[in-house]
Amino acid sequence: MPTAIPVPTPATAVPPPSKAPSSHLNIDPASAHAFAIAVLAKYNVPADRAGMVADSLVLADLRGVDTHGLNRLGGYIDRIKAGVLDPNPELTFKMRTPVLAELDARNTFGFVAGCLAVDKGIEIAETFGLAIVSVKNSNHYGMAATYLLRAIKRGFGAMAFTNASRSMAPWGSKEPLFGTSPFAVGVPGGEAGDFVLDMSPSVAARGKIRKAARRGESIPEGYALDGQGRHTTDPNEALKGVVLPIGGPKGSGLAMMMDIFGGVMTGASFAGDVNDQYKNLSSPQGVGHWFMIFRPEAFLDGGKEELGDRMDVLLERVRGCDKAAGVDRIFTSGEIEAMTEGSRRQGGIPFTQDEVKNLHSLARESGSDAVLQTV
Repeated sequence: MPTAIPVPTPATAVPPPSKAPSSHLNIDPASAHAFAIAVLAKYNVPADRAGMVADSLVLADLRGVDTHGLNRLGGYIDRIKAGVLDPNPELTFKMRTPVLAELDARNTFGFVAGCLAVDKGIEIAETFGLAIVSVKNSNHYGMAATYLLRAIKRGFGAMAFTNASRSMAPWGSKEPLFGTSPFAVGVPGGEAGDFVLDMSPSVAARGKIRKAARRGESIPEGYALDGQGRHTTDPNEALKGVVLPIGGPKGSGLAMMMDIFGGVMTGASFAGDVNDQYKNLSSPQGVGHWFMIFRPEAFLDGGKEELGDRMDVLLERVRGCDKAAGVDRIFTSGEIEAMTEGSRRQGGIPFTQDEVKNLHSLARESGSDAVLQTV
């Protein structure tokens, strides 16, 4: 059975598995992975591609990015059932130059397109040191760190950009135009761990607001505006409005940059034309992705060993800086997620009982007898 992508453990201690609250169940990660593959098989997704989808969803849950995990499986299945997501098209790369490759995803899973694009980039970068792979006619590809970690596992650095459907207004507007498209960069490190930056240009991902709405929780002030352009803490009202850019005009500029790389330059939809995967089940999404895969030690005479040593110095110096008042510990990008993964691999992934119930209903509707198992 395919397993979720392994991540090197940082030098810092992994916290012990925590007991789930009484309203939650700790689900075995291997069970969650097998569950996703079993359900996807009922919709004619071949095992290798179902494995890529399952890898991505479960890895997000393991790293605490619950907004992009297994609970989203039903949304992708809805698009297959509606005929606007192809579970198994034939995919081929077009080489634009020896280091530039293009993939027409032909409206399949963004997870599959992203994994294949990274693998192609690694193949090229092994020879040339660097590769850029663009993807068009794709779909939502989940947690961007998935693709950074896929490259890091092989010793490569990566940048992963994508665009998304309208959810964020340009700074000063209340009209949604940009997506909450993540800016993601990863570089392999040494004993101190890796650098994995996966950040949305919005204060909060729209998936986090959907999660709050699903769980009947409020959202913090400053996350979003309602349909009338007013600040709100009600996630249901926020879903009628827009999420806010991080750092005001700076986040707005990052979102526009993502649309240029993921949409304008790839030939995908852009400028607000990417379709919402939940609201529009009549048309393909038209998402675009852009990946740079590179050998980060290429300019160092000492190769990967020297790179690891230098990365260790940087990460440890950041973590060792004098702490501000009230701060117990300084973390580097990706460190908390790696620690969360270590904990959840041992103690399970926390799901609410309602979430497990809904996933079991999804399996029954597919004709599968797959069941999520607790740890």
